Amino acid sequence: MTQRFRPITPEDWFRSLFRAKAALDGGVVRRKIRDMERMVGRDRFEAELKHRGFSAVENAGQVVVFCNAQPIKVSVSAPQFFEEELNTDFQRKSSTDAGSRFEGGVNP
Repeated sequence: MTQRFRPITPEDWFRSLFRAKAALDGGVVRRKIRDMERMVGRDRFEAELKHRGFSAVENAGQVVVFCNAQPIKVSVSAPQFFEEELNTDFQRKSSTDAGSRFEGGVNP
């Protein structure tokens, strides 16, 4: 007997994401970027986040959604191959990102 699976719709994908216990508690949820792009598309995903007042960051093929409207503080640890170069780059980035809404002046 062959089982048939109903294709998941974008609405189903969003429902699954935002009904997760962590999301309902105002926490964080993560999904593969590939799945997000395939299931709902980046534009629709970003529109939904904006509609809900949520934020997200991406790293290593994952998107992490912060299911609340709290500010995000990003802690950055860069490899220190050349200390002089690192300090110069950090100062340059800090001064250009000073108006960022993210604490610490670093945009994800």
